[in-house]
Amino acid sequence: MDEKTLPRNLVTAGSTPVERMYFAWNDALSHNDADGLLALFDDAWFESPLVPHLLGIDRGYLHGHKEIRPLFDILAIRKPPVRQYFRTGYLTDGKRLIWEYPRDAGKGEQMDFVEAMDLNDDGLIQRHCVYWGWFGFRVLQRNEYHSGPGA
Repeated sequence: MDEKTLPRNLVTAGSTPVERMYFAWNDALSHNDADGLLALFDDAWFESPLVPHLLGIDRGYLHGHKEIRPLFDILAIRKPPVRQYFRTGYLTDGKRLIWEYPRDAGKGEQMDFVEAMDLNDDGLIQRHCVYWGWFGFRVLQRNEYHSGPGA
């Protein structure tokens, strides 16, 4: 069984904090649930090239709910259609969670990322870094977050 076959109410019911986060993140993001995403964070750091692109600031990191919230609100309405959620698993040491959204999603291309999260003892995100692949970076270059749905 994988995230595609789990009903939404079971997506957060993983057996470990790492597994719960793996499914809960994708569930909240794919449902444009800014509140759900923010609930997964402690007083955390978030880093991504999307930060300056969408928020118009000169740095690529945010700290704490107050700074992170505006990004999630924008993401909920401006994700380009090529942003899909195909994944094939994750790597972990029990505290750090890493997975890939590969460019080749099997049935076409999607934005490619590697997501790395450090979780605290309560299973919440302390640090989250998003590393972009070339296909995803081209979406930024074409300004698709500003010209797509919700822009």
